[in-house]
Amino acid sequence: MPADRILIADDNEANRELLDAYLANVECEIEHAVDGADCMEKVASFAPDLILLDVMMPRLSGFEVCKKIKQDPATQQIIVLMVTALNELGDIERAVESGTDDFLTKPVNKFQLLKRVENMLKLKGTRDELERLRAYIREMEEQAEPQG
Repeated sequence: MPADRILIADDNEANRELLDAYLANVECEIEHAVDGADCMEKVASFAPDLILLDVMMPRLSGFEVCKKIKQDPATQQIIVLMVTALNELGDIERAVESGTDDFLTKPVNKFQLLKRVENMLKLKGTRDELERLRAYIREMEEQAEPQG
């Protein structure tokens, strides 16, 4: 089974390095994006399973990036975990409205991050397996239809 792919999108290099260090023992491929537009390019080229998405970034905010990802049928299954210094109720509501799957507040707690990443990747694996089973059932039903 291929390794899960995680995209870390944050304009602050120290934050990217910290998240990298926290994920060091997670079996995954990691790619980085330095701003919102770069994140959208990496979504297309890297095809991540999970994005750790900063909210306050140049060129496109995390809210805008998340909304674009969740509105596109080709990318809407990507799990988005917003990682942000914003913690006002309005910011949390805006994150949810943009489609985020979950969020963590900075400074990030390593244990919380690892548990959320683990749970979200398990959820993705379950979703993928369900889709494989649905495709298999469709195939079986098509083969069972009388030819005529």
